[in-house]
Amino acid sequence: MQLFHYHLVSSKVRLLEARYLGKLGFELLGRYGWRGEASEWFEAGTSWEELDALGFRLRLVELSRGAVNVVLQPGHWEHPRIDHIGIALDDDGYTEALERAADLGLKIQDHPGKRTFIATEAGYRLEVHPPREWIDELLTRSDELRLGELHLRAQDPEDKAIALAEILGVDRLDSDVLIGDTLLRFQDGGPEGRPELVAEVLL
Repeated sequence: MQLFHYHLVSSKVRLLEARYLGKLGFELLGRYGWRGEASEWFEAGTSWEELDALGFRLRLVELSRGAVNVVLQPGHWEHPRIDHIGIALDDDGYTEALERAADLGLKIQDHPGKRTFIATEAGYRLEVHPPREWIDELLTRSDELRLGELHLRAQDPEDKAIALAEILGVDRLDSDVLIGDTLLRFQDGGPEGRPELVAEVLL
């Protein structure tokens, strides 16, 4: 089990992207969006000025470094909030997570062969994956860099942690949840609904 991905929503995507590229050394995998009615994506090398001139409307930015994948999405909040976190599981762990979610009466959205979302009913979602070739390739880069800790701020941190621990079947200490080698810490003083990003510890 490994937390390898998180999806952030912010009104300041360009500044957030610059932080990951400049300060944290991530690689830009692509910017996805639309020109007119057509969906398009652009790899690194095309500037924001060029995209603006093309009339490009952003949907997502995808970045990666080592065994960590981050997606940025335009939204209403200046401070980035978590939409979902991505968890890689073995076959048994994946099946058991879905069974626990079903027993809890949670909504499950399955896109066969691509991704499965579980609504935690605690303001954020889980994206759970059985073994997949592209994830295995990503996780082999854990010697380069991995996510050691992810700190999120919420109005109800313990409820956020309980929801996560129940679905994944992992231990919880107050509002801390250990997912594989990654500590996910929910802190008090945040907003209602989607938790805010406070900090990442990259190892």
